Amino acid sequence: MIDYQKILNKNMLNVFIDILKNISKNGLSQNNHLYITFLTNHINNKIPQWLKQKYPNEITIVIQYEFYDLEVRDCDFSVTLSFSDIQTKLKIDYGSILSFADPSSNFGLILQKNKTQKIKNQLEKSNVINFSNFKKN
Repeated sequence: MIDYQKILNKNMLNVFIDILKNISKNGLSQNNHLYITFLTNHINNKIPQWLKQKYPNEITIVIQYEFYDLEVRDCDFSVTLSFSDIQTKLKIDYGSILSFADPSSNFGLILQKNKTQKIKNQLEKSNVINFSNFKKN
């Protein structure tokens, strides 16, 4: 049996990697910028603990004006970004990427559906009662 979804996901990830390689080699034009959403708690990511605490599930980073040391490797990429004027190096495993987009080009791909949203959807479809739906008067 052919796993079409697996083949498609692999190729969409390759599009993302090729875009990163292009940015690493040529930089960005003044209009282009890349939004990258990834799982912060992925085992192979290396991000500071304070950033994980602030964004325990996922984060969206922007590669636009101030990014440094973009390195694209086979399994991951690293980039240095500024968070509240603190330069921070991130190593991000491709397996943690949820989506990326370049709004200036009206282009984006969803590589993985949000796992948090999947859990919420499963709970909504199950017989579990979510007490947060009830407001206290």
